[in-house]
Amino acid sequence: MREGPRAWLWRGVVGLFLTFLLLLLYALWLLGPTGKEALVRVPKGATAQEVARTLEEAGLVRSAYPFSAYLRFSGKARKLVPGVYRLRGEGAFRLARALTGGVRPLTVTLTFPEGLRAQDYARRLQEAGLPGEAFLRLVEDPGPLKPPFVEGRGLEGYLFPATYTFDLLATPEELVRAMLDRFRMELTPEVEEALGRLGLSVHAWVTLASIVQQEAGAEAEMPYIAGVFLNRLERGMPLQADPTVAYALGKPLPALDRKAGDFAVDSPYNTYRYKGLPPGPIANPGRAALRAVLSPKRQDEGGRPYLYFFHAQGRLFLNADFEGHLRDLALHR
Repeated sequence: MREGPRAWLWRGVVGLFLTFLLLLLYALWLLGPTGKEALVRVPKGATAQEVARTLEEAGLVRSAYPFSAYLRFSGKARKLVPGVYRLRGEGAFRLARALTGGVRPLTVTLTFPEGLRAQDYARRLQEAGLPGEAFLRLVEDPGPLKPPFVEGRGLEGYLFPATYTFDLLATPEELVRAMLDRFRMELTPEVEEALGRLGLSVHAWVTLASIVQQEAGAEAEMPYIAGVFLNRLERGMPLQADPTVAYALGKPLPALDRKAGDFAVDSPYNTYRYKGLPPGPIANPGRAALRAVLSPKRQDEGGRPYLYFFHAQGRLFLNADFEGHLRDLALHR
């Protein structure tokens, strides 16, 4: 018995419905959970297609195409937040929500103590997965990033020691800007007024503070050491600061060797050979050292200017004359 047109029509409808149902199930499977976990990076300005491909390669989605299409048609492609994420393959919808503000990108918090050099900063950044080497190149040749008060070529001294939280995608420019911005917070109108009274430029201030930072064994000593150096500068005496020689040679301070001729090195940073301040800071001083230069202790109880100092027995010895300095050295060292 021949089937009528209505039967064929029903068969066609059922066929189309089953096809649509299979396609829908397939699409849901493609967008569904994969159970994988991965660390992924969403670069700034990345397109939906690029992000989807990254997730596919990480095993977080089964196919980049439907996820990319979902991001575009839902409007979420415009809301993607760049950063580094640790994600689980819990389905396209949850992943899209995570990448558009639902999950905070991973960050790294680093502390830079007072007195470190730029190369020490770079090493710490590199160890934390940040672009330390590029950071150091930018510090040494900052171009338009260099503030007008920096008189030298590089930014040594102006990378303010503090605790910073960086995006794991932070660029060298962002790292340097963060540290320079933190330094600018120290340059208050009161500080500029104090520098004017002392006759110091910002560069001279930071340079001297960097030497004080390296010479002092404790914060309480800093105003006295700053006083000695300011008195010496005023009288045209060489600073004779060991840390400047260490910086000139690229050595740590304990590695200096007088017998090997280290103190005779011909460098403008060698304050045994050249009077005045070195060309620039020898490290990155903290607030205590910077403030010590602004509030120095320059005289003893008799009103005589401090010109000599040394450390012994865990304390700082100060003298206004060379004879007293030699006498104390003989007694306490």
